[in-house]
Amino acid sequence: MKKVIHIVGARPNFMKVAPIHRAIAARTPLQQILIHTGQHYDVKMSDVFFSDLGLPAPDVHLGIGSGSHAQQTAKTMIELERVFLEHKPDLVSVVGDVNSTVAAALVSSKLAIPLAHVEAGLRSNSRHQPEEINRVVTDRLADLLLTPSRDADVNLLKEGVDPERIHFVGNVMIDSLLASKERADQLPVLKNLGLAPHGYAVCTLHRPSNVDDPRVLGGLLSAIAHVASRIPVVFPVHPRTRKMIAEQGLNSAFERNPNLRPVDPMGYLEFLALTSQARLILTDSGGLQEETTALGVPCLTLREQTERPITVEEGTNEVVGTDPDRIREAADRALNGQGKKGRVPEYWDGRSGERIADLFSRFLGVEQGSFQAASA
Repeated sequence: MKKVIHIVGARPNFMKVAPIHRAIAARTPLQQILIHTGQHYDVKMSDVFFSDLGLPAPDVHLGIGSGSHAQQTAKTMIELERVFLEHKPDLVSVVGDVNSTVAAALVSSKLAIPLAHVEAGLRSNSRHQPEEINRVVTDRLADLLLTPSRDADVNLLKEGVDPERIHFVGNVMIDSLLASKERADQLPVLKNLGLAPHGYAVCTLHRPSNVDDPRVLGGLLSAIAHVASRIPVVFPVHPRTRKMIAEQGLNSAFERNPNLRPVDPMGYLEFLALTSQARLILTDSGGLQEETTALGVPCLTLREQTERPITVEEGTNEVVGTDPDRIREAADRALNGQGKKGRVPEYWDGRSGERIADLFSRFLGVEQGSFQAASA
């Protein structure tokens, strides 16, 4: 039996792997092994997602934990080499752009194991983002490049990638969203928080460029406090962000404004219940840019660039950077009913996992399903 190893390491990976794992199990005879590197190790940031998304418990948990980019990547490579040599996979599948992704790409390539990269071809064109380095390196090494949008195909072709390696399969994260929304809608999240549908905003911050610099973080919090002067803002606080707020003495932003409501990180279903009925989202998350586009919720991206331009060109996303005045102006427009309107992009239809399962089957020479990925 042919064997596929899936690598997950951080919270966004779980939403992408779950539909692929489910589709392979339903449509092919492939054996699947799920490896959790432990890059995210907090229960709310990791373990709860397995139950929310219906993923089985990991077959292997590496327990890598935190560290610098070099430490995290190196530890993961050492452990993955051992696991790959033991299990001898026929294909390694990686998703996204975290350190676990590039570590698995390097190890599989050096061991001459075919590599598939789900969510290939996304580019911010900023090498100042560690994730951009991970994306570029992984795409250079991958045998199968599975893209979520047509602009990703264009990026890869411009970089000289063989078109035969590029396959447009759509956005697998939206598979999870569409499959989970009905269950999320039944949760009493809004009632428990005392919120009315479309009567609140949601904010998330976690990127080092935003939370490690006291000046940037302070400016962002002041802009978010302005939004909270008009409407409640629910702020699920990432552990890194909570630590930096405390260390930088910025807790006063919450103390002065009871409408700015910090809460613990949420599980996938809880958070989907919250975001799907929000009036506005403010975030530096790449995945949330995609989810808000699928949900039709206005989104302000608190970064200077995005590797997901389709969410701006076709979706509800507006990139506003980190200037507090610009954020306040954009938020006021959205709250006044002038938020960006958009449409759902091509192949964000809940069937990307099936396309990927069929592509893996064809690549490995086993039974094929009926869906076809679109080659570049």
